[in-house]
Amino acid sequence: MSEDMKNTMEDNKEEVVVEVVEEVKEAEDTLEKSQIVENDTKDTKDAESVVPQEEGMMNIMEEIEKSLVQLHQGDIVNGKVISVTDKEIMVNVSYKSDGIIPRNEISNDDYIVPSEIVSEGDEIEVYVIKVNDGEGNVLLSRKRVEMQDNWKELESVCESGEEINVKVIEAVNGGVIALTKGVRGFIPASLLSNTYVDDLKDFIGESFNVQVIELNRRKNRVVLSRKKVLEKEKEALKKETLEKLEKGQRIKGKVRNIVSFGAFVDIGGIDGLIYISELSWSRIKHPSEILNVGDEVEVDIIDIDKSTEKISLSLKQMHPKPWDKIKENYNIGDVITGKVVRIVDFGAFVEVIPGVDGLVHISEISNKYVEKPAKELEVNQEVTAKIIDINVEQKRISLSIAKTLEEEVVEEIEEVKNKVEEKEKPLKVDEKKHVNDHSEITIADIINKSHS
Repeated sequence: MSEDMKNTMEDNKEEVVVEVVEEVKEAEDTLEKSQIVENDTKDTKDAESVVPQEEGMMNIMEEIEKSLVQLHQGDIVNGKVISVTDKEIMVNVSYKSDGIIPRNEISNDDYIVPSEIVSEGDEIEVYVIKVNDGEGNVLLSRKRVEMQDNWKELESVCESGEEINVKVIEAVNGGVIALTKGVRGFIPASLLSNTYVDDLKDFIGESFNVQVIELNRRKNRVVLSRKKVLEKEKEALKKETLEKLEKGQRIKGKVRNIVSFGAFVDIGGIDGLIYISELSWSRIKHPSEILNVGDEVEVDIIDIDKSTEKISLSLKQMHPKPWDKIKENYNIGDVITGKVVRIVDFGAFVEVIPGVDGLVHISEISNKYVEKPAKELEVNQEVTAKIIDINVEQKRISLSIAKTLEEEVVEEIEEVKNKVEEKEKPLKVDEKKHVNDHSEITIADIINKSHS
């Protein structure tokens, strides 16, 4: 082989080696690139499979977030009661944590029992006090929701003058505290009744209608009046009663007040007066001798003036007239025992029966001369007298004390005579003379002896 060929072959050999090296390097680069592409493809596929999962979770979380309400302090939201105890009410308010209504936020009425106003499953409105009470719970209030609505209602009632029902929960200085739908109101003692109130504590627990006479929401001040309602009711009852009343009617009533000249009786929202002279057929010094405040009585209407609303009543007309008793049960010659009720210059009046007095004329007081009746008799002294005349038409009875004295003397004489007659039969001459001496006692001697 020639040298040129050898050189040529050597040159060709170097070129081939270079080409091979380049091809190998190129192949390696290609392989590396293919691996990179393959890895990238694999990563891409893995990433493509993860993205849908993450997006699904994100969507679920977004839906959950959308279903939960956003709470802020002062919000009023709806909730569902999930449990009730004596101390609190648990409420689901569609928030990430449940809400709690503590007992002092359930109602302004301290005596209320939570289980009596709500039950598990009830839908209620609540006021958000705090979104987080420090333990992860939402602090809620039920009474604050009621108060907002009730303040609006109270404002409307105050403007219209309508009545509302309240319950007295506490007695305080000068009045009582009454609750109406969660709002506390004050009723002064002077506006609690249309009569005198002795003990404010007697009204605790009572429910009745009132009128709102003053309201200031900013100062949380509500003043109520029961007196206005009672006066309104009384006026309506008075009008109704007055239309039904007639002279001569018999009606029941209650003694409301007693004064020196008579007694006032409530006969249905209106007062009638029983004058002292119409309380009893007998004489009395004060109405309290017959009646007491609060007594239930039945009376006759003896006069009525509807224009002035003046009604005169009588209690004594309910009882039989005394003179009817006299006519039926007493006769001339009867002896009665009674008290001296009045002394005058011409004699003394003695009560025969309650409501009927008889006159003992000065000449009939004693068998001896009487200068002044007051020297022989005194008021309230009990005496025995004989009826010597009855005049029912003129309502007069004449009595005599003197005639009863004469009868007593005659009885004494008869008694002495009887004793003498009994001893007269077997007596000796001297004894007869002694008895005869006694028999000569005159009526005058006995009368003088009885007065000595």
